[in-house]
Amino acid sequence: MLMPPSSPMCPTRRQLLAASGALSLGGVLPAAAWAQATWPSKSVRFVVPFAPGGSSEIVARSTAAELTKTLGQSVFVDNKPGAAGNIAMQEVARADDQHTLILGHIGTLAVNPFIFDKLPYDANKDFKPVSLLAKVPSLYVVHPDVPAKNLKEFIAYAKKNPAKLSYGSAGNGSAGHLAFEYLKMTADIFMLHVPYRGTGPMMTDLLSGRLDAAAVGAAAMLPFIKSGKVRCIATGSSQRLPQLPDVATVAEQGFPGFEMTQWYGMLAPASLAPANLDKLAVETAKAVKAPASLERLNADAAEAIGNTPAQFAQFIAAEQQRWKKVLLRAKVKPD
Repeated sequence: MLMPPSSPMCPTRRQLLAASGALSLGGVLPAAAWAQATWPSKSVRFVVPFAPGGSSEIVARSTAAELTKTLGQSVFVDNKPGAAGNIAMQEVARADDQHTLILGHIGTLAVNPFIFDKLPYDANKDFKPVSLLAKVPSLYVVHPDVPAKNLKEFIAYAKKNPAKLSYGSAGNGSAGHLAFEYLKMTADIFMLHVPYRGTGPMMTDLLSGRLDAAAVGAAAMLPFIKSGKVRCIATGSSQRLPQLPDVATVAEQGFPGFEMTQWYGMLAPASLAPANLDKLAVETAKAVKAPASLERLNADAAEAIGNTPAQFAQFIAAEQQRWKKVLLRAKVKPD
């Protein structure tokens, strides 16, 4: 039965044209623009290659929360610890669903490539850098029984007592291990390294006095410094921390240019479409600088960055060159 032109069930010429345009939109827009307009089409998984807790958790969850607001889809954190991050890196490198990301770290990107004989992923070919999210300064601390109130006194004491002092870390190749090896190389001192299986057991021995020193991320260490259970003799940051205004940096104490920070960035599998990467990079840079993110990061002395994919790629390359020299000299091998 034909409908008269005035019938409400009969579409007008304008409505037909609009419907036709909508149906053909995918054919008119370039593929990249169409992908960018529709991505993400489902929840995004943000993999963290470490156990829950600590700086990685803070950085990942604050970023994910802000991206959920702007991308129009839920961004959730999925912790996948194990094998110094290699298990998670391998899984995400092979992901091709366009909705899986990973938290990159100094360990997985700048250390593992030089201490493992064979890796199940290629740090430079299997991933696309999205943005450097944050830097977390390492704090150089000693047990209160160590007779040194600052880095200069500590170095002098170490040189007068070679092989007497020990420092602990969360394991061979961990950020704390790198931090102290870098300081040893720079200051030309020797100390015994005691690797642990995680920061928790290392902290137990440091607080009890079985260890003399350690280099730990600010987030985990600040409460113990404020309570007097450990003494901070220097910060690895480029500038003094607002949380520890009376503690000088390593650079201020005789080693210009010295900086030791743990860092975290977002990576995507190499298969992520360029248009999707562009959109993600813009929103991620905004996310880490959003007021709520800044508040959470600042509380743990973390510095928000939020740069471009090209800048993050350059940063990774520079870090790989820096740590390659340290790792080879220290002869670091995985546990």
